Amino acid sequence: MKKFKFQLETLLKVTKRKKDDAEMQFAESSRKLEECRAKLQVLLRELAEGQKEFADMTGEGKTVTIGVIMMYNEFFNWKRDQIEKQQQVILKATQDKQQKLKILMQLMTYLKSIEQLKEKRLREYNAELLFEEQKMLDEIGLQLSMRK
Repeated sequence: MKKFKFQLETLLKVTKRKKDDAEMQFAESSRKLEECRAKLQVLLRELAEGQKEFADMTGEGKTVTIGVIMMYNEFFNWKRDQIEKQQQVILKATQDKQQKLKILMQLMTYLKSIEQLKEKRLREYNAELLFEEQKMLDEIGLQLSMRK
């Protein structure tokens, strides 16, 4: 009997490669998202440190010039603007990660269906092989009984 050959083997290999690529892209987008979140934390920490520094400088009994107040005001506005921009970057990175996850899930589902089809065909092949083997054994048994 001929050897088992799955006709969709090439499709299976290509789909596995696509799934591997999608996994890598998903991991990359996850890494980028974490980097963006870390950068946001740095910006928030810098803003908090600047506010603490300003509060220490303007504490009770201390005098501060208008120039210093304006400088800190510009700094705080600039940091808030950076934080807003970083939040937008995080939002886009989150959307990208969700899109990559969706693609990955679709490929995994498709791959699983192809693998299930392969397993079904292999079971059918093995059943057919067993049937042929049983048929040959029956014929041998019949020939032996006819010779006696």
